[in-house]
Amino acid sequence: MTVSDVRTDLGAEEVVERTPWPAAILGLIARYPLGAAGALVVVAMIFAAVFADVIAPYDPEANAYEYMFTAPGGQYWLGADDFGRDIFSRIIYGARTALFVGFVAAFVGATGGLVLGVASAYFGGWFDLIIQRVMDVIMAFPLIILALAVISVLGPGIDKVIIAITIPFIPQCARVVRSSALAIREIPYIDAARACGFSHARIILRHMVPNVMAPFLIMITAFVGQAILLEATLSYLGLGVQEPVPAWGLMLKSGAEEYAESAPWIPIFPGIAISLAVFGFNLFGDALRDALDPKLRAQ
Repeated sequence: MTVSDVRTDLGAEEVVERTPWPAAILGLIARYPLGAAGALVVVAMIFAAVFADVIAPYDPEANAYEYMFTAPGGQYWLGADDFGRDIFSRIIYGARTALFVGFVAAFVGATGGLVLGVASAYFGGWFDLIIQRVMDVIMAFPLIILALAVISVLGPGIDKVIIAITIPFIPQCARVVRSSALAIREIPYIDAARACGFSHARIILRHMVPNVMAPFLIMITAFVGQAILLEATLSYLGLGVQEPVPAWGLMLKSGAEEYAESAPWIPIFPGIAISLAVFGFNLFGDALRDALDPKLRAQ
């Protein structure tokens, strides 16, 4: 066999191994249909939030008292609320609030958990003991109870809501990341890095953090759905986003208490939006976990 034949064979093998991206996407959809459905919901939600100015037919904060309690129809697709505001427009703009709170709280909380989890596993000893006991104390409180406690101290507002939601996420991610980092710490190349005189920061950032990115990404997708639900809960209780900012929980609060029977479209459509958003992120997170987990992927 000549050298050119070897090169030809190697080139043929490379061509065979490469899969066109449309075929790869179709393969993922066929393997994870529920995850694809969740991703579709997430993409639609992001699209609505980004292009809300174009999609929404009315100003979400403009009052039109002559159209109060208008039923769903041609002028107002999903009806109007008790101030004559278009519910469809408020739901579209409410996606911005939900995604902003969800992504910021999920990313900050997961990043804080990543740093604490990897550092706790790497240093061990008394440092690991103190960090884990603090995490135990925070995790002893249910998410909503801890969020309510933080809001009661800081007061209402979208920035305060983000802080209240971020704090409970940190210990959850720290525990998951720490369990993966403990196994990575025992791999020989970590000892080799120490023997070469590398600093602790370099070993953590260059050798440990990249190997725990899979659980980190999975936790972010799971946290976004939880953050959207928590934000809606706090807004429903009057402790989150305040009027007239469009927020799904706030819309649900104004409709469910007084107009559930006389104007049921006011609470129904925001409730559907919250359910679809949480459902979509949960499905997408489950599929991402299955795709990134080597054991599940092998099955």
